[in-house]
Amino acid sequence: MTTTLITGASSGIGAELARQLAAAGNDLALCARRTERLEELRAEILAAQPDRRVAIAALDVTDDDAVFRVFRSLADELGGLDRVVVNAGLGKGAPIGTGRYDANRETAMTNFVGALAQCEAAMELFREAKRGHLVVISSMSAMRGMPKTMTTYAATKAGVAALAEGIRSEMLGKPDLDITVTTIYPGYIRSEMNEKVAQQTRFMVGTEEGVRGIVEAIEKGVDSARVPAWPWKPLGTAMRHLPLGVVRKLT
Repeated sequence: MTTTLITGASSGIGAELARQLAAAGNDLALCARRTERLEELRAEILAAQPDRRVAIAALDVTDDDAVFRVFRSLADELGGLDRVVVNAGLGKGAPIGTGRYDANRETAMTNFVGALAQCEAAMELFREAKRGHLVVISSMSAMRGMPKTMTTYAATKAGVAALAEGIRSEMLGKPDLDITVTTIYPGYIRSEMNEKVAQQTRFMVGTEEGVRGIVEAIEKGVDSARVPAWPWKPLGTAMRHLPLGVVRKLT
């Protein structure tokens, strides 16, 4: 039995990950700021999967102390954590230099500094247990710098991907630790974060379909995955090499 902690689990990708991982046999530790939504999600999961264990906790990932406290508390409650999915994120943002530093800073603190705290807390537990699976949710926008409202968001997701790769690199040199690190690069998957632009966005897929690909990659324990594979596996390669002006039009 695998026990998985998911942050940002109250809606969107996080909530659907909880549903699909529970159906795949995982016990769950679910964290988010909105505990009423977590209560509803737990009731839904237990109605469908009565044998699952589902613990919930309020968590603001920008509260460093709370991240470490909540992760350890949930690990104690469930008898350990096998996997942590660093999913909580924020999609706010504005073009740089247009007077909305507040929105860009909030995105940076949530998406990168908050992810750093989560990785630290998860890896402390995994190092103690000498095993574990760290999953970091990045974004296809991490492939290149993005314009306008996406600039800071894309930068944070690139930072998160580099953070995960650095941890993975270290674990390659630790044969005594059985710790896997997976980076997920979702393309356009419908969620609460992007619902206002979903109708105008090319390549958008439904939450259930998109998350199915994420779960498959997680369960395989791959180093990284672009999800859905079509069109994002070839498009991601193109994004890394095409001129910036072309990339801007593609995205």
